[in-house]
Amino acid sequence: MTDALHSEKFLILDYGSQYTQIIARRIRESGSYCEIHPWSMEDQAIRAFQPLGIILSGGHRSVYDAGAPDLRPAILDLGVPVLGICYGMHLLTRACGGQVHPSDKREYGGAEIRAEGPSWPPSSLFSGWLGTSGHRVWMSHGDHVAQVPPGFAVVAVSQGGLVAAFASTSRPIFGVQFHPEVDHTENGADLIDRFVRQVCGAHGLWTATGFIEHEIAAIRAQVGSDHVVLGLSGGVDSAVTAALAHRALGEQLTCIFVDNGLLRLHEGEEVMATFARHMGVKVLSIRAQDRFLGRLVGVSDPEKKRRIIGHTFIEVFEEEAGKISGVRWLAQGTIYPDVIESAGGKTGVATNIKSHHNVGGLPERMGLKLLEPLRELFKDEVRRVGLELGLPGEMIFRHPFPGPGLGVRILGEVKKEFADILRQADHIYMEELHQSGHYQKIAQAFAVFLPVKSVGVMGDGRTYEYVVALRAVATRDYMTADWYPMPLELLKKISNRIINEVQGINRVTYDITSKPPGTIEWE
Repeated sequence: MTDALHSEKFLILDYGSQYTQIIARRIRESGSYCEIHPWSMEDQAIRAFQPLGIILSGGHRSVYDAGAPDLRPAILDLGVPVLGICYGMHLLTRACGGQVHPSDKREYGGAEIRAEGPSWPPSSLFSGWLGTSGHRVWMSHGDHVAQVPPGFAVVAVSQGGLVAAFASTSRPIFGVQFHPEVDHTENGADLIDRFVRQVCGAHGLWTATGFIEHEIAAIRAQVGSDHVVLGLSGGVDSAVTAALAHRALGEQLTCIFVDNGLLRLHEGEEVMATFARHMGVKVLSIRAQDRFLGRLVGVSDPEKKRRIIGHTFIEVFEEEAGKISGVRWLAQGTIYPDVIESAGGKTGVATNIKSHHNVGGLPERMGLKLLEPLRELFKDEVRRVGLELGLPGEMIFRHPFPGPGLGVRILGEVKKEFADILRQADHIYMEELHQSGHYQKIAQAFAVFLPVKSVGVMGDGRTYEYVVALRAVATRDYMTADWYPMPLELLKKISNRIINEVQGINRVTYDITSKPPGTIEWE
């Protein structure tokens, strides 16, 4: 990549940290392009990448373990700035002649560090960052730097007296024992921004406007005069992909919206209003509820439900796309976390933890080439691009919705009756969150249908009806999440409305499980 948008590139080498994607997001927030690659990336590939700077992630291994991931020679030979985080710091220590030992004082979670050693020149990564008082950081390590390498100086120490940060006195090489990328570290994002802009000299060329201009030109060059088909789901990723592809191709793009009977209330009408009527996008709306719901009869296992819904979508999509002449491309809303996670199983660094909603295998079956204009972006970047393209804020900032839709928010067997009840309850929940101003404070909220009945009393009569659970979480990265402390008066109002307005529900509960130990979705 030699275009201006990608001219300032940062390389993140992944040693297995759960926070590696967050490092990349912080660099992107600083206005620079970056990529995550496995630690085993070949020296030749590292040199060919031509990074402006390199960051070594944390990891769960010890550097002195047999077979532990090591440091590629090219990393220090290139002469570009290097920042090692946790395990990455230990690698730098060993490679440069220092020592790493197991620690009797393990440090996990919140900790405080303080400045140590000489004052640093203004060009240094740490100049003024620590200040004069203690600094809160997030630690996660059982090993420590027992002896810094020759030519390195200690910058900070922890309360336990362990090395918390060091820097070379002659080269732009830095190490931190803590995790600056996570929210728990005070001014951690600022430290990464300093590395990107101050130490490496990046100019912040990675912008939504620049990305759109670059991708429009790239799409036109790729596609030429061919026709493109896209499966529009109503989610953010497919919506932004459709808007971007339409900006580039106009009438050459056809979107297919499949109503599987498991969508949110009025979702089909909203999608058609936004894309077909307001933006002039060619959208085919296919009603296939009976086919989907018919195949889910008697199925209660969550993974079986996902597979049935996914396979049925492929079948319907393939039928409709086959009716369009001249189609050579399939556009998908694949984003960068999908790419990283899908590659994880191949590299052995990360675990492939989920099947993505994008249509695996469909391009080959239909003889189509794949168009994925968002595959370099994180979700927050996708949202910025969507706003720049003119998509409405209520669509862009909508909470995540699973690919199988309500099929995995109805526990156990999926029935039309259950879907109709859940749709209404969820709509009331979202309506009250929006009106109260809490929707924007919550990362994800939704209702779950429980296929169990409880005894209740309405008027003078006994009822025996279903239960709905409300879920709301606060999170930035979706890797961990806290349950949202919903005001009791608001919960009371939501519960009263659902019970009074949704026939078939007589009990509402609120889920106060964090992740871990739970997951965000129930299935």
